[in-house]
Amino acid sequence: MSEIDPITLEVIRNGLASIADEMALIVMRSAYSPVVRDIMDYSTGLCDPQGRIIAQGLTLPIQLCSFPRVMRFVADKFGDDLHPGDILVTNDPYGSGGQHLPDIYVLKPIFHRDVLAGFAATVAHHSDVGGIVPGSVAIYATEIQQEGLRIPLLKLYNKGEPDAALFALIEANTRAPIEVLGDLRAQVAACTTAEAGLQALYHRYGREGLGTYIEALHDYAEAMMRDTIRELPDGVYIAEDYLDGVGDTPEPVLIRVTLTVTGDTIDIDFTGTSPQVAASINCPISLPESAAFTAIRCLSLQDIPNCEGYMRPITVRAPEGCLVNPRFPAACGARGVVGYRVFDAIMQALAQVVPDRAIAGSEGGPYLLSGGGSYNGRQFVLNEMLVGTWGARATSDGIEGISNPAANLSNQPIELIETEMPVEITSYAMLADSGGAGEFRGGLSFVREIRFLQDMRFTLRGDRRDHPPYGLEGGATGSPSQHLLIRTDGTETMLPTMPMVSCRANAGDIFRLVGAGGGGFGDAFKRDAWRVLEDVREGKVSIVGARRDYGVAISGDAVDAAATDVLRALR
Repeated sequence: MSEIDPITLEVIRNGLASIADEMALIVMRSAYSPVVRDIMDYSTGLCDPQGRIIAQGLTLPIQLCSFPRVMRFVADKFGDDLHPGDILVTNDPYGSGGQHLPDIYVLKPIFHRDVLAGFAATVAHHSDVGGIVPGSVAIYATEIQQEGLRIPLLKLYNKGEPDAALFALIEANTRAPIEVLGDLRAQVAACTTAEAGLQALYHRYGREGLGTYIEALHDYAEAMMRDTIRELPDGVYIAEDYLDGVGDTPEPVLIRVTLTVTGDTIDIDFTGTSPQVAASINCPISLPESAAFTAIRCLSLQDIPNCEGYMRPITVRAPEGCLVNPRFPAACGARGVVGYRVFDAIMQALAQVVPDRAIAGSEGGPYLLSGGGSYNGRQFVLNEMLVGTWGARATSDGIEGISNPAANLSNQPIELIETEMPVEITSYAMLADSGGAGEFRGGLSFVREIRFLQDMRFTLRGDRRDHPPYGLEGGATGSPSQHLLIRTDGTETMLPTMPMVSCRANAGDIFRLVGAGGGGFGDAFKRDAWRVLEDVREGKVSIVGARRDYGVAISGDAVDAAATDVLRALR
C-alpha cells in the first residue's frame, strides 16, 4: 500500500460517507409515511462494482449489513444484464436476501463511461405490503404467503423507463398506496442523487484511481478490525438469552451463541438456538448477521470505516431451520425482536471477555403496535414503533429516550400521530426506579398511553417481560415490560407481549405500553451517593428506591452520610 496517500484515502472515505448520508437525508425529507419519515426505519449505502459495501448512512445498523447478502443475489441473477437507468427492487427474504416483506430494497447500478462503477442501495420499512393485518406484521402468521406481497428481485426501472405493471401491482396490494408509492419514489430519488455523487468521484480520481483507493479502504477496515480482535484472549465464550415466547401461555425461545476468538478472527455460531416456530418471529439470516457485525463493531475504540472489509475477520453461522435461519415458507414479519436478542446474546458473550466494553441488556428492540381501518374517508395504517432504553456500561449509565444500541430509530411526535390517526396520546413519560440498579444505572423504561378514538383491531410485538434486560458485573436486571388494555369502565387486562390473535379495542379504550428498563452495571452499593441524589432530584430514582437499591439515605435535598454508611455496612 506504499502508493496509497493517507490524506487522499481519508478524503475519499469521507466523500463516500457523505454520499450515503445525503441519501439518508433525502429519504427522510421525501418520504410520505410516518414509519420512514418520523420513525426513520430505513437505511442507505453505497456498494462497489463487486457489490461490496463501501459506505453506509448513519441509519439502522441491523439493516445495513444486509446489503452484501442482497448484492450477491443481484450478481447471480443479473450478471452483465445491468444498464444505465436500471433500478432494482425486492423484499423477498428467501429468494433475494431480504429481512421481511415490509422492508423493500431499491438498488441502482451506477455507471461511469458505460462501465459498472458501483451501486446505490436503500432499504425502507413500508407502511403496509398487504397480508392478513394492517401493517403486515401479524405474530400469528405461520407462513410468508400470509404476510403480504412477496417481490422477487426485479427491475423497477429498465433503462430509465418505469415498469408501470410492477408499480400497479404494488399499489394494488397495499392498504396505504399513497405512502408506499411515495416512499418508493423517495428511495429512487436517493439512489439518483448517489449516482451523481459517485460519478463525480470517478470523474475526479478516474476509474482505476478510485478503484485502487476503494480496495485500500477495504483493507484498512479489515486491518483495524483484526487489530481489535487481537486484543481479545483466545477462547470459546457461550451465552444464552431468551425471548418470552408467543401467545397466552408463552414458552421461552432460546438464542444461544458460541463466540470463538482465534488470533485475529471471530466465529459466531448459533447452534443450539431454538428451531423455527409457527409464528412470525422467525428471523432470516441477514438480520442476525447484521446484529452480529454491529455487536463486534461496538468493541472497537477506533473509527473503523463503514465498508465491507471490516466484516472479513468475522464469520456467522446458524443451522438451517433454526429461529435465526428459518426454512421457507416460515413467516418472518415480526423478526426484528429476534435480531435485537441476537445483539444482546453476543453482548453477554463479549462481557466474559471485555466487560469494560460490553453493554448490559437494553429494552429489547422496538415495541410495535399495528392497526388500521378507515378515518376521514380514507384507509389508514397505524404503525406505532416505540424505543427508548440502553443498558448501562462500565463507565456510564444507560441512556434513555433513544433507541437501543442496535437501532437508530425515533418515536413518532405526538402532534403528528394525533393529526393523522384516530388516536390520542394521553401519557408519554419515563418511570422512576425502572432502570436496573448498579454502580452505573440502567436506562429508565418509558410509558406511552394511547386512547383509541374509534373501534380498532391491532396487533402487538413486544418482549422482555418474563426475561427482563440483564445486568452485568453484579448489576440488577431492568424492570419488565407491560401491555395493558384499560377499558372505558376501568377494567384492566394485561395483554401478552406477542398475542397470537388480533386485539380489539373500542372507542375510548386506552392501551398502556411500558417498555422494559435497561440492565445495570456493577455493584449498586458502590454507586457514588451524589449520583443517587442527582437521580432523586431528577425523578429517576425515588427516595425509597435510593434506600432499597443503593443503600443511600436521602434527607430533605441532601445525602444523609451517616445513615448511608450504616445502610451500606448492613448489606
